[in-house]
Amino acid sequence: MPEEYLTVARAGTHETEISRSRFLCSLAPCASEEEAQDFIAGVRREHPGAGHHCFAYVLGADASVQKASDDGEPGGTAGVPMLQMLLRRDMRYVVAVVTRYFGGVKLGAGGLIRAYGGVVGETLDMVGTRTRRRLRLATVTVGHQRAGRLENELRAAGITVRDVRYAQAVAIDVALPADEVDAFRGRLADSTAGEAALELGGETYGDAVIPHR
Repeated sequence: MPEEYLTVARAGTHETEISRSRFLCSLAPCASEEEAQDFIAGVRREHPGAGHHCFAYVLGADASVQKASDDGEPGGTAGVPMLQMLLRRDMRYVVAVVTRYFGGVKLGAGGLIRAYGGVVGETLDMVGTRTRRRLRLATVTVGHQRAGRLENELRAAGITVRDVRYAQAVAIDVALPADEVDAFRGRLADSTAGEAALELGGETYGDAVIPHR
């Protein structure tokens, strides 16, 4: 798994007009092809009178899934430049739809390529990006007398606390940067006098910050 990837900070739309044609770009983060297709279908329903709904999406932290559609525009003039813009900006887990209302003036292949790729780039600038880091899931088990203080220390250090479960002991589910596991284990032992136990789980991606040392 890559250590981190970029995606859009939020969903958003941006419109530009070129030679009387309206190009409306809709961007959104998405976790799967099903989510991407649902988003595309939603844009189509929102703009039933438009001539084209071209799209591109990139999934996987390693960009393992890529798809683009010209939706009736000349081959390679819409979906491909949209996809190329997403890849050029290192975007992952993102879907882009450009809805075109034809204004009566033909743009030619070069004009279409610039228009479709350009409006995606402008929309990316508008919505912004965020970095998702590779995280290791883990559970810290500690006695009740230390649990409250330890939870506060974890949050203050920037560790993502996902859940706290109370039983005979207290289990604190956390997510931390994968490359910080060894350092975290050492800090945990120091802060609890060796009382806390750490059990590692799987991996995921998230927005957790780097823990304070």
